[in-house]
Amino acid sequence: MIRKSILSLLGLVLTSAASAEWALNMPEGVTDLSAETYRLHMMVFWWCVAIGVVVFGVMIISLIKHRKSKGAEPATFTHSTVAEVIWTAIPVVILLVMAVPAAETMVKLEDTRNPDISIVVTAYQWKWHYKYQDEGVEFYSSLARPSVDARRKQSGVDVNSVDNYLLEVDHPVVVPRGAKVRLLLTSNDVIHSWWVPELAIKKDAIPGIVNETWFNANEVGTYRGQCTELCGKDHGYMPIVVEVVEPEAYQAWVDTRKDGDAKFASAQ
Repeated sequence: MIRKSILSLLGLVLTSAASAEWALNMPEGVTDLSAETYRLHMMVFWWCVAIGVVVFGVMIISLIKHRKSKGAEPATFTHSTVAEVIWTAIPVVILLVMAVPAAETMVKLEDTRNPDISIVVTAYQWKWHYKYQDEGVEFYSSLARPSVDARRKQSGVDVNSVDNYLLEVDHPVVVPRGAKVRLLLTSNDVIHSWWVPELAIKKDAIPGIVNETWFNANEVGTYRGQCTELCGKDHGYMPIVVEVVEPEAYQAWVDTRKDGDAKFASAQ
């Protein structure tokens, strides 16, 4: 019975692995800072691995070689000044090796000066509002209709048939490749959080406060994220989609948005 259960579980795992892309590590991203953050993350990870190997290695060797059954006698000394200095100095050096590049990266992450584009991002329960400060473009971005229909109880819609289920919006953010984009984040109701892994951004949107962050995408593509602050019953239904396009395509999109808004205003 146990063997059958193990085989069934193994089959389920293999099936899942075949149908979904597994990601056990953070993505390297498509910005210079996201790549730098990834390298910093991997450096700290390997330091932790090395420390774990050394510490647990010494523990295991000590347990095996100095056990009572082999006639080991406990030490009679009370302390060792040399040992205390060594095990204090080494961690300090390791922390400095980690802290210096981490501080440099954090300074860069907060440097929002001289942006090419500034976008005010306002969070609502449960959607996003984007206002391009210098372009005269603004819009709400909500969960796309196919996902809205599929998520309803007893909808009869197979969620596996919906492309990018719960990760698609009706109006994505569009930015040009190679431009420094500053985001000014706030909220109209409760605390939300704007998170796009490939851009290495996770920033809270807080009522009454404006937080700043920025990115400069090097690659054209569509990058998806979500709100990562528990903000109410529909918290899981406010995705983020950022489309990075060539500068010419971006300008064409801006012109189209302006024309559409002008026609809508005249119709009112």
